[in-house]
Amino acid sequence: MTAQEDGASALDDPILLDRATKDGRVLFTQDDDLLRETKLRQQNDVLFAGVVYAHQLNVSIGEVVSDLELPALASEPEEYVNCVVYLPLR
Repeated sequence: MTAQEDGASALDDPILLDRATKDGRVLFTQDDDLLRETKLRQQNDVLFAGVVYAHQLNVSIGEVVSDLELPALASEPEEYVNCVVYLPLR
């Protein structure tokens, strides 16, 4: 589900991350500001559901889709709590 589909595209990063955590959803982002928010939370032991991050210039959409498929099929959302995964995986 995208933030646009969820009606959450205008939410500030902390609120978006809180909402994803409440819903048990790992977020995919290419937003450096959201990445900074996760770092603050990790430093302050504030729970978040997990984030997968890819820099816009370092990975193609095809690579992102391929790299997101593996963890989606092989793991559970709980395994990503308070973690940031960086793409590409290769």
